[in-house]
Amino acid sequence: MKHIAAAFLLSILLACGQTPAPEAAKAPEPLPPPRDESHRFPKEGLVGTSIATDHVLGKDFLPPGNVAEYSRDGKTYHLFLIAMPTEEKAVFLDYDIKERLTDSAFVADFGGFFGTLDGEPWFIFPRKRVVAGIVGLSEQEAHEAGRVFASLLQ
Repeated sequence: MKHIAAAFLLSILLACGQTPAPEAAKAPEPLPPPRDESHRFPKEGLVGTSIATDHVLGKDFLPPGNVAEYSRDGKTYHLFLIAMPTEEKAVFLDYDIKERLTDSAFVADFGGFFGTLDGEPWFIFPRKRVVAGIVGLSEQEAHEAGRVFASLLQ
């Protein structure tokens, strides 16, 4: 009888000392495939639009989205639009992009940032559940183009 009681107590003590298996780290929820949002890009100077199903502008830190190419006054530049599931995620993505920019500066009236990446000027800003960007224009030009672009994102 003593052996049964000892075995019982030992099994209880062993069971109490076990820690539950850690939960497997959940992979981030994948974004849905991008929809065609070409109607949201300004028409003046538009050369064409495309849907980036892998990474916008081939940048591995950017999710899928829509890209538009423009030509104006002999200058070629791009606008992009990345739809996010929530406004909060759009702001976080905007900030993540900002962290990759060199000499980034906050642009208060847009709540976005201007800086350079790989030698190109970038202007990025969140609008509701979207992150918008302009690549290839000076800060003043991007600000002007950004006003038109932002008005189409409301």
